[in-house]
Amino acid sequence: MTIQKIFVTAALTISILSLPLAAQSTSAPLTAAAAIAKIIAATGATPPPGTVDTVKGGDPNTIVTGVATTFLDTYEVLEKAVADGKNLIVTHEPTFYNHPDDMTVLGDDPVQAQKLAYIKEHHLVVWRFHDTWHMRNPDGILEGVIDEFGWKQYQSSTDPHLFALPATTLTQLAATLRAKAGSHLMRVIGDPNMPVTQVALLPGASGLTRQVKMLERDDVQVLVAGEASEWETVEYARDASAQGRHKALILLGHEVSEEAGMRYCAQWLKDVLPGIPIEYIRAGEPYWMPK
Repeated sequence: MTIQKIFVTAALTISILSLPLAAQSTSAPLTAAAAIAKIIAATGATPPPGTVDTVKGGDPNTIVTGVATTFLDTYEVLEKAVADGKNLIVTHEPTFYNHPDDMTVLGDDPVQAQKLAYIKEHHLVVWRFHDTWHMRNPDGILEGVIDEFGWKQYQSSTDPHLFALPATTLTQLAATLRAKAGSHLMRVIGDPNMPVTQVALLPGASGLTRQVKMLERDDVQVLVAGEASEWETVEYARDASAQGRHKALILLGHEVSEEAGMRYCAQWLKDVLPGIPIEYIRAGEPYWMPK
């Protein structure tokens, strides 16, 4: 056998022997803790001190069978995830009814206890993806919402929350957003016939100061937000409109204003966690309207 043939034979042997090892490395079980670490790293952000992006229930060493993203892991969302075989729940908002998920706030409350028991019984791992998803550049929630609204082409190059839209009216704008978000509830303050081109978008609960500062701007006619305390930004917008100022407020609801960001998250995660089944489960609006 020539030296060349020996070399080729040896190379083929090494290649064949290495195939099972390569296959094993790509299909190695992924724990929830490892998946979470990959997700955080992919954002390029560093969780802030005291971050709420922590595991809320379950064992982080659990092997991931599938991932479900959601705006909020309601009891019904958890049931849907179990039915679909997804055991890593990536939720944007709290599991236990307060921002830090402090279960001592409600103590021995039976609703809270049953939810935790369900998580444990079905070997789920619930992890909150809030701070680092917002800190990602661009903000993951904002990017998903802008895509849902079809506003990317109208976005300011200097402030991602500002948009110069084609001329419309407040009523038409509200109706369009309602249709695109699939919402049946929203609140609008301002003159229904007010001409609109300059809009600011602040999904979620951005707070009085940030919301009012947006409405104070000369280049903002309408603020589209998630929610606001009714004695704060709501009344500010009502007074501004009554004073004849060219200002209006559209409140979509917190869930409606951010859920597209977690739908986008499911798509984004497919590159971060290749080979892992991933789906988005909609929490849906918590309210209903009587006929």
